[in-house]
Amino acid sequence: QVAIKKMSLQEEVSQELAVNEILAMRDNRNANIVTYLDSYLVDGELWLAMEFMDGGTLSDVLRAVYLEEGQMAAVCRE
Repeated sequence: QVAIKKMSLQEEVSQELAVNEILAMRDNRNANIVTYLDSYLVDGELWLAMEFMDGGTLSDVLRAVYLEEGQMAAVCRE
């Protein structure tokens, strides 16, 4: 199983963010970061294929869980 993140490339800012995200995932292998597998250009969208992590996106998790300041610091440190 893999996860596919679809990114619009309509704006120059979007293109720069997409390139930065690919470089960060490709160059930083860590057990705490999802593994980047490959990317594809499909009908003007960039599709990023990455390791599937059960539980949704990190943004979804952060919206559903309240973290104390010390917990946030520990997550950021890791």
